Amino acid sequence: MHTSMIRNYILLVLIIGLASCSNKLTKTLKSTDSEYKLKVAESYYAEKKYNNAQVLFEDLFPVFKGTAKFEDLYYKYAYSAYYLKDYITAENLFKTFVETFPNSGKAEEADFMRAYCFYKQSPKPALDQTNTTKAMGQMQAFINNHPLSARVPEATSIIDEARAKLEVKDLKSAQLYYDLGFYKAAAIAFSALLDNYPDTRTADEYKLMVIKSYYLYANNSIEEKQVERYDKVVTECTEFIDRFPESKLITTVESYKTQSLNNINSKNEQVKKAA
Repeated sequence: MHTSMIRNYILLVLIIGLASCSNKLTKTLKSTDSEYKLKVAESYYAEKKYNNAQVLFEDLFPVFKGTAKFEDLYYKYAYSAYYLKDYITAENLFKTFVETFPNSGKAEEADFMRAYCFYKQSPKPALDQTNTTKAMGQMQAFINNHPLSARVPEATSIIDEARAKLEVKDLKSAQLYYDLGFYKAAAIAFSALLDNYPDTRTADEYKLMVIKSYYLYANNSIEEKQVERYDKVVTECTEFIDRFPESKLITTVESYKTQSLNNINSKNEQVKKAA
């Protein structure tokens, strides 16, 4: 059998299979037997045919709402959206599940999954991090609401991962200011990194970038402003030495401090001579 014939045969089988599935779903939707519909919906769910399961679950809402079976139906309906990667819808459904069934044995799981849906929508660091921030907030809320949950370690890990992603984004923004020569903005941005991520492993590197930025800002300033701006560099250097006495960057920082003090003395001498 030629390759083209094999391809056509496979295509035909797929078309027939899809048509058969479509016919089964259509017939099931037309059925007046709600228990049969639910059985087919759960069969689709078990077979990971979430689109079909979702259609039938939604069709059954008015029938089973208020009954003992509605909780499990809604639970699977929410997961159908999640498995289809429709995280916006899934987040809303898990939220509604918790609100509708607060005493359910699955409420804790649904509460976690709501936060997890925000995590799944968290993009690369270069993009808008609104969902990353929401994921952190929701995971923290989950930990607060369920402090004894077995899911707390995972929630904590996700918060740490999200914070690291936000740090990368903020670092890139600060570095961009520096690379473009906006040194005052860079100094402020690197200082904010230190404030926002005090436990970061690269805190001394951020502080050095604050020093370098302020130094270049002073160096490129008009003469009347240079002394006070070099003085700011000296202050930052002193803070670095106090905060990171064991840092490998101490020598570099001391060099910036010495150079700034020399520049201050030089400028002051020039003022005296001019006077």
